Amino acid sequence: MPLVNVQIIENVFTSELKQEIIQKITDTMISIEGESLREVTWVKIDEVKEGNWGIGGHPLTAADVHRMQMAEA
Repeated sequence: MPLVNVQIIENVFTSELKQEIIQKITDTMISIEGESLREVTWVKIDEVKEGNWGIGGHPLTAADVHRMQMAEA
């Protein structure tokens, strides 16, 4: 059965947003594999410590992500 592993930087998403991620990813998988597999479709969220995730050679923090989110608004 499918296991979707999502990696995010800690302190970026609230518990409510993580629940939304789980629900929406599950719904997406069910749209592909069929409703009968909902109960065996797993979504796992791993939180990576701030600064242990890098892009372009630079460590990324929750504050960096929040600045990116504000720039999109």
